[in-house]
Amino acid sequence: MASRASARASGYRCAECGWTTVKWVGRCGECQAWGSVAEVDVPTIRTTAAMSVARPALRIGQVDVEHAAARSTGVGELDRVLGGGVVPGAVVLVTGEPGIGKSTLLLDVAARAARGGRSVLYVSGEESAAQVRMRAERIEAMAASLFLAAETDLATVLGQIEAVQPELVVVDSVQTIASGQVEGSAGNVSQVREVAATLIQAAKSRGIAVLLVGHVTKDGSIAGPRVLEHLVDVVVQFEGDRHSRLRLVRAVKNRYGPTDEVGCFDLSDVGIVGLADPSGLFLSHRETSVAGTCVTVTLEGRRPLVAEVQALVAPSTLPAPRRATHGLDASRVAMVLAVLDRRVRIRVGSRDAYVSTVGGVRLGEPAADLAVALSVASSEIDAPVPLHAVAFGEVGLAGELRPVSGMPRRLAEAARLGFRTAFTPRGVLGSGPIPDGMRVMEVADVREAVMAALDVPREGTSRR
Repeated sequence: MASRASARASGYRCAECGWTTVKWVGRCGECQAWGSVAEVDVPTIRTTAAMSVARPALRIGQVDVEHAAARSTGVGELDRVLGGGVVPGAVVLVTGEPGIGKSTLLLDVAARAARGGRSVLYVSGEESAAQVRMRAERIEAMAASLFLAAETDLATVLGQIEAVQPELVVVDSVQTIASGQVEGSAGNVSQVREVAATLIQAAKSRGIAVLLVGHVTKDGSIAGPRVLEHLVDVVVQFEGDRHSRLRLVRAVKNRYGPTDEVGCFDLSDVGIVGLADPSGLFLSHRETSVAGTCVTVTLEGRRPLVAEVQALVAPSTLPAPRRATHGLDASRVAMVLAVLDRRVRIRVGSRDAYVSTVGGVRLGEPAADLAVALSVASSEIDAPVPLHAVAFGEVGLAGELRPVSGMPRRLAEAARLGFRTAFTPRGVLGSGPIPDGMRVMEVADVREAVMAALDVPREGTSRR
């Protein structure tokens, strides 16, 4: 039976997604990026004869699974995201904006692994070994079996791996390493492909866990070819506001565990620390209720987080009123404003509206719709939501409230933090246990929720 190999021919390839074409075009036909198509050598297909097998295939029951057992990184929040730890031979790509804390976290992971008795190699392509050591001393990440190498040549990196024989390798970053066998500067499409493929082959053949740092572009995508995401085993993404200490880490792809978990970290001058209970970071600690605020419970993966939504509605001097959001989906906020204006007669269509979250958290799920609606309505009519109340539910265009998943976990987390009233869509009562001391008020639509939470008169008109 024949298999396929490749010869070389001239063609054109997109630098962003790897799409190929036989003639030059200004816009990629796959990812729609402009100016990313350049002339390269593309493979043409030919056949080759099969060769003898050195390692015969095993029955699935004979495969040893001990080598695939995850080993803890020493950082509990990162282990949560990875599914228990790093698997030997796995390649993990860690992405995020510059300065968000990727290098700090991975240096801490490398030191913890070294203190646990493993040999660790940290390869820095952006900083010198002295600079890495200074950061390690600052965050208390010194360890005897942690080796540092400042290299940008792929062959030298492989030589360092051969000399140290590590169990864990950290490469910061994959875009700074270049191979002398490939044309072009470090970071271009061909170089990133070659470096990633070579390090993956080394990881699989030696059983070494490899952590790669990858830069992101302005739109948040991984720089270089998108095929890099498909080559590695795990893609971990750093998120967070540069002006906030909170950092969220989530798995975009994970061959060894779930992709619905999120890790929370606190980044400071002395390092990065995991937060096992981050809910208090997203609340304004006040003794009295204030108009324009409402607390909700969001699910990040399987973890419930209590967060606060703040809104300010003010008279507009512009022909088109301004809409500003932070930490929320702008399109969903615009939809909620339209529902309030049309269904509840809270006249915000001609007014400026500013809606934000507290603590830099981002609320992306529809369960936050009701909290957004109540905070905006509360600001407009200058009536506060009860102090110890939470609200969650998806708002429809007809003004109806739809149930959301994870109701028992949301209620339990709110009760744990001292909240006593919950405004929810109908169907919560009877679907599971209600925490002691928690009063659940089921509402059918946004109009009913506004009247119940803000004590609005039956006609539902603005008090202004």
